[in-house]
Amino acid sequence: VAPTTPVCEVPSSAMTGTVVELSCKETEGSPPSEYQWYKNGVALLEKTGAGSARTANITYTMNKKSGTLLFNTVTKNDTGEYFCEASNGIGSSQKCSVKRMQV
Repeated sequence: VAPTTPVCEVPSSAMTGTVVELSCKETEGSPPSEYQWYKNGVALLEKTGAGSARTANITYTMNKKSGTLLFNTVTKNDTGEYFCEASNGIGSSQKCSVKRMQV
């Protein structure tokens, strides 16, 4: 079953230095969807355990299975337009509407 449009939870504002979690979920897709977050139209990288210097400035953890995007300490750099996309390989992937987060 192709995924339906996911529901995105994005706080409209957040305080610098706080923990912020964005969530994305859709329930119709079978097999279960994987979720990809985008910021300002650019796909966010999934931080792997490699911990290379290039990705050292990544301040979030993205879980493609649960659809969460967790910022341990948000900074002004995290301000932007966020949306997520659900896909499970069946039908076309679905995106939620873009929501702006102001830090």
